[in-house]
Amino acid sequence: MLFCVVALMIVGTQRDSGPGTPQERIESVSKRLACPTCDGESVYESRGAGSQAIRKEIVRQVADGQLTDSQIVKAIDDSYTASLKLVPGGTGFDALIWVLPIVVLIVSIVGLAVVFRRWKMQGSLTATDADRELVESALREVSDKSDS
Repeated sequence: MLFCVVALMIVGTQRDSGPGTPQERIESVSKRLACPTCDGESVYESRGAGSQAIRKEIVRQVADGQLTDSQIVKAIDDSYTASLKLVPGGTGFDALIWVLPIVVLIVSIVGLAVVFRRWKMQGSLTATDADRELVESALREVSDKSDS
């Protein structure tokens, strides 16, 4: 399972599936921003006035060609008081959102392995007094039956 997680992370970080045309860039950026007036909709999905204004700004900035998609998202997000980002960033504090579940999974697996190994080592290798009495009782019964 760890191998699969590492392989998927490598594939996910290496592939280049960025938008190619200006229209694809506009759609990609508008899907990464939340509508400032709607609840739970992206700028791409929403038909509200706020989303239309943001889409026009995205079109203008893509046509200008000065900024990358991430810079456009940051510029628009910074121009509003509330956060409009729908997808957390891959650096800084936002990176924890991506890394923390993987760390928790790995720590959990290691913890379970340690606990299971400890249980296996402790096991029931030493007999208790109740175990000894049970064996002695069984041996007496066997010897009584063989004597008769």
